[in-house]
Amino acid sequence: MHRPGFTRRQFLAAGTAAIAAPLVVPAHVLGLEGATPPSETVRVGITGLGGRAQWILLNEDLPGARIAAVADAEFPRCDQMAAMVAKDRPDLKPETWKKYPDIRQMLDKEKLDAVFVETTSHARVWCIMQALAAGCDVYGEKPLTLTIAEGRILCDAVHKLGRVLQTGTQQRSMPINAHCSKLVRDGAIGKIQEVIVYNFEGPAVWQPQPEQPKPEGLDWDLWTNQAELRPYHSQIHRNWSAWEDYDGGGQSWGVTGWGTHSLDQVQCALGTDNTGPVEMWLEEKDSKGWPRVIMRYENGTLLKLVGERHTMEDLGAIFRGDKGNIEILRGHARANPAELLRDAPADTPGGPKESVPHIANFIQCVRTREKPAADVETGHRATTVCHLINICRKLGRKLTWDPNAEKFVGDDAANKLVSRPRREAFALPKI
Repeated sequence: MHRPGFTRRQFLAAGTAAIAAPLVVPAHVLGLEGATPPSETVRVGITGLGGRAQWILLNEDLPGARIAAVADAEFPRCDQMAAMVAKDRPDLKPETWKKYPDIRQMLDKEKLDAVFVETTSHARVWCIMQALAAGCDVYGEKPLTLTIAEGRILCDAVHKLGRVLQTGTQQRSMPINAHCSKLVRDGAIGKIQEVIVYNFEGPAVWQPQPEQPKPEGLDWDLWTNQAELRPYHSQIHRNWSAWEDYDGGGQSWGVTGWGTHSLDQVQCALGTDNTGPVEMWLEEKDSKGWPRVIMRYENGTLLKLVGERHTMEDLGAIFRGDKGNIEILRGHARANPAELLRDAPADTPGGPKESVPHIANFIQCVRTREKPAADVETGHRATTVCHLINICRKLGRKLTWDPNAEKFVGDDAANKLVSRPRREAFALPKI
């Protein structure tokens, strides 16, 4: 299955007029103009072969899709991943994968329908934009963006090009989570007074270190992407999620790590997928030294980052209404009164296969052109909540946010943090 569409080079040259033309049902959906009907296998590429890609390849499934190519700026990882998969998942036929050191080469040489972007956070939107420009749909890992501004650019690109983008917040596709989110939205616990989540940790600031030898086969310039080109150091390369130039708070209990899942759960249940909080301020620090953050939505609901850490299965939020409470966690839920959950679906077990429904939803939407469970606007808005938390902590004061304009109100210093300078070689394509 391959859809006709703009190549990356054509996209960059086409300009606004060509892309702004009215979008119609894509030819591939109808099997016209030589396009292969969507009933056939979706050809997939994967870029970024780190821990999350490894988990997906070894523990999840891609129903209805076939991996055709992989790419990584540290090129030896392509062979390493193929060897690992050959041992544990030979059904994925890693011996047939084409391997590339640069996503642009993969997109230019392969006729792909979709790309899984499993890269570092700071390179993610740039890679997604390359895939969109090449005519591909995208499964973009979370956090979807590094800044609020690039999130809006990404949303505009997806909408104008008519692509499908699924954000990797898989709790959206867990039946129990979807069911309980709808209960909250439909008023089962009345007016929501407050929502409690864990006080997720923020990123650290990198301090200059002596240069270390680069691993063989690593394109450090490409890996660095939009960020400042610093001397190579393994703590940047291997521990990138700890530093604010590369991520917003870490892979685990960081703001844009597991925090993305909890805050996306909040957005989903509150029905605020096209908006966000309007005020945020800081309270006393927790035992780890991170200020607790309080956020207020326009309807008065308070989002409080005050909870204590438990386990990964507790990723979610407690919704307190004037008629009861629901705690929506990762694949399971609790409620008071308990009968609120009498018709709830079964729990979703954690671990292997947990993300299969979410991946399957994406692949199905590649065929049907329907909106996926965690579309680009949903992913951008949830990730924006994460960025607002980090900006509030960075400035150390109360902020007022206009979610429609996506700007802080009367605050030039805060608005400077909505975007960041990018290296010219890694500027985002303009539509």
